[in-house]
Amino acid sequence: MISSLRGSAVHVEPGALIVEVGGVGFAVAVPATLSQATRVGDEVHVHTWLVVREDALTLFGFATRDELAAFSLLLGVSGVGPKSALGVLSVLGVDQLAAAVANEDEKPFRPVSGIGPKTAKLIILSLTGKVIAPVGAASIATAPPSMTDAVTAALVGLGWAERTAVDAIATASAEASDADLASVSAMLRLTLATLGPARPGGARI
Repeated sequence: MISSLRGSAVHVEPGALIVEVGGVGFAVAVPATLSQATRVGDEVHVHTWLVVREDALTLFGFATRDELAAFSLLLGVSGVGPKSALGVLSVLGVDQLAAAVANEDEKPFRPVSGIGPKTAKLIILSLTGKVIAPVGAASIATAPPSMTDAVTAALVGLGWAERTAVDAIATASAEASDADLASVSAMLRLTLATLGPARPGGARI
């Protein structure tokens, strides 16, 4: 799994970058705020999420791990696909998303293409308790990259699909303590609890 990219922006367009790393150009879909702030030639570092489809591999990139964690949580909401999740973060950002969830306010979602009132309600319901909006900033608990990789590898070894494993880790991280986030065994236990009694063969892909 491609977890991050650091390289030079060789092409910039609204909502997308091409980042050249070691002579290879990676097309990355990004929030509009990131593409607007990037110029050709800038060195960029993006935290990434690879979406695998039968007919395409699409890489989504974010300036912070909080944005990546929010993207992961949004993908877990029924009716929210990668493009809609990216749209939410392009329009709201993490801080406003957290505030909307905390205030149970659907209005900030209205400008987001593909997000109707019913889906906005589902987002608020699904993300309640998982995103926190303290004064001045939003905070989304997330496991360190090395921890995520280790727990993902363990779950894949047990038969879970990688995408299912990463989604479950993001959900478990939002409820984990600092001590849990520092322990592979603790995070594995919490993530297995999040996955529930379903067998790996029946996991979401």
